[in-house]
Amino acid sequence: MQLDLRTVSIKPRRHTYKHVERRVGDDKPASRYQEGTLDLQTMANQHYRPLWDPDHEYFDAHRTAITMTDWYAFKDPRQYYYGSYVMARGRQQDAAENAFDFVEKRRLAELLPDAARALALELLPLRHVAWGASMNNDFIAAYGFGAGITQPALYAAMDQLGIAQFITRIGLLFGDPATLDAAKIAWMEAPRWQPLRRLIEDLFVENDWFEVLVAQDLLIDGHLYPLIYDVIVNDELVLNGGSAVAMLTQFQTEWAAEHAKWVDAQIKAAAAESESNKALIARWIGKWKARVVPSLLPLAQHALGDRAGAVLGEVGDKLDLRIVKAGIPL
Repeated sequence: MQLDLRTVSIKPRRHTYKHVERRVGDDKPASRYQEGTLDLQTMANQHYRPLWDPDHEYFDAHRTAITMTDWYAFKDPRQYYYGSYVMARGRQQDAAENAFDFVEKRRLAELLPDAARALALELLPLRHVAWGASMNNDFIAAYGFGAGITQPALYAAMDQLGIAQFITRIGLLFGDPATLDAAKIAWMEAPRWQPLRRLIEDLFVENDWFEVLVAQDLLIDGHLYPLIYDVIVNDELVLNGGSAVAMLTQFQTEWAAEHAKWVDAQIKAAAAESESNKALIARWIGKWKARVVPSLLPLAQHALGDRAGAVLGEVGDKLDLRIVKAGIPL
């Protein structure tokens, strides 16, 4: 008996879901990101209006002054859906765990110079800053409109929560539980932290979720992460024997660069929609930037001395370039 084997190509009847086909076309397969993002926002048949806000539906495009013809113009350049996000963060978590193991096994914390240790511990209230940023991104995810922007906002909230936990671990490695208690007291009472604390907490009561995104993710994070991790940690501390701190904060450095790409894409998409959006975002930037820079100045002065103003100026100039590139005139 002779058997002839041959390959038969079976053409799929459809490449993806119908609601995704309407956006990407019915003759091409959709990516996992597109299937996990496009047109997932509840649009109709909603439940009764919330008693605490009867002027809006639960999912309502009018919770921001920004207007969009298509809310899925907001896209994540990283193409994160749940699967790809979890895998990326899992790899970074492994790298962070390896860094903590390296520092602990080689007792590098004990070799840290006193001045570097003191400065590192004085930065521990940043865990409260990260927690506040997590809350603000939770607000964006809860009240935003369109999975294209609310999904990555929730990821940002979880990232900030993870950053708060990493900072807590640093405090326990270089100090003890009492060190964390002292950091909380500093956050609540120390004069140099109060302007930043007030800024973060004022955002808790802002009602426009896109304004919160501009203030928190663009302006606060856009100033704070380069100042703290690029300058104070990777420059100032490293030059004074604090390389171990830089190893333990590598996630924050990498995350800030990645997060900036997503933030810039959202600003650019909103600005490209209309001149009114562009003018509104420019007004929000002016409003909040006037508070962000003074709130960070006491921290910069404490760590950098006379160089603080110049460093903050350089950080602000780089952020201005990002803003202009996103289409917002300054």
